[in-house]
Amino acid sequence: MPMRSTRRRFLGQSVQAMAILTCAGREASRVRAAAAPTVVEMTEKAVAFLRSRQDSKGGWSTEREPGVTALVLTALLRSKRVTSSDPAIVKGLAYLEHIIEAQGGLSGAPHPNYTTSIALMAFNEANIKGRYDGLIRDGREFLKTMQWDEGEGKGRDNAFYGGAGYGGKNSRPDLSNTAFFIEALRDTGLPADDPSLKKALVFVSRCQNLKGEFNDQSWAGKVNDGGFVYTAANGGESIAGKTEDGGLRSYASMTYAGLKSMIYAGLTADDARVKAAATYIAKHYTLDENPGLGQMGLYYYYQTFAKALAMLGKPTFTDASGQVHDWRADLVAALAKRQNRDGSWVNPADRFMEGDPNLVTAYALLALAYARPKA
Repeated sequence: MPMRSTRRRFLGQSVQAMAILTCAGREASRVRAAAAPTVVEMTEKAVAFLRSRQDSKGGWSTEREPGVTALVLTALLRSKRVTSSDPAIVKGLAYLEHIIEAQGGLSGAPHPNYTTSIALMAFNEANIKGRYDGLIRDGREFLKTMQWDEGEGKGRDNAFYGGAGYGGKNSRPDLSNTAFFIEALRDTGLPADDPSLKKALVFVSRCQNLKGEFNDQSWAGKVNDGGFVYTAANGGESIAGKTEDGGLRSYASMTYAGLKSMIYAGLTADDARVKAAATYIAKHYTLDENPGLGQMGLYYYYQTFAKALAMLGKPTFTDASGQVHDWRADLVAALAKRQNRDGSWVNPADRFMEGDPNLVTAYALLALAYARPKA
């Protein structure tokens, strides 16, 4: 009898302990869920941080170049937490307007194509009742002069053809700047069949590791994974480096930039180039790093990831293993765990200016703008 009583007591205590542990586990899960910031909360903290960083000129990181200001303004306006009449926006746009020259763009900036492209996006976001129509129109025409084509003696058979660099006639074209160029032209109303965009698509296609009719470069078939590299010009270059046989390694941030650009330029999901890019992405889907570059360029990667997947128009993405991802939730989680207490983001791997919290917070804010669920 005493042994039975002891056993019953032991079993009862065990069940009670398990119940306590289960409740504790559930409570911990609830606390974690409650602690996870929402898109709105993260956005508001980021907006407050950027407000605090505006300098006396009206810009951000103006000691570097006006392109950072243009990116911050675009991010603030796309956050939908700030309007075009907000004093910070008015002051920032006035700073950019003072840099615009007779040619119609920000030709005096250190990187005129890059800066004008992003500035046009900012002015377009703030273009209430046509206030900036003329400025945007002139800016588009200026951007077209930044494109490498017959005007610079580069025909379709030249690897420079259709691309845009940071700016200036000695500026070699690259996919990052060409992607911003395309985005600016399309966002401000240029149709996909415009000659400038058709030319740009030729350059973008040549930056893809996909041997065939759209990429005639000698390295195109050596990797042939559907991903993208930094530039096809001057024999090609990839920040991710070369393979032993001279191939150019693809990396994810350029692949998302390439995919976004192809869709902007009118390609659809059934195009072989789009399919190949999607296959690369499926094999390298992650928010832990910028595949191919690790932590370098991580926040640039996040905003291209968000823009490209939003343009595909689907709420989920299936990776190569068959796992279905809610890409917006994945992106929000990745940004949430990296946001600093003051609302900023910064990349410890300081490459491509990602040690500048103004630039990086703008990238993150742009990514969050695309992470909002569709209404």
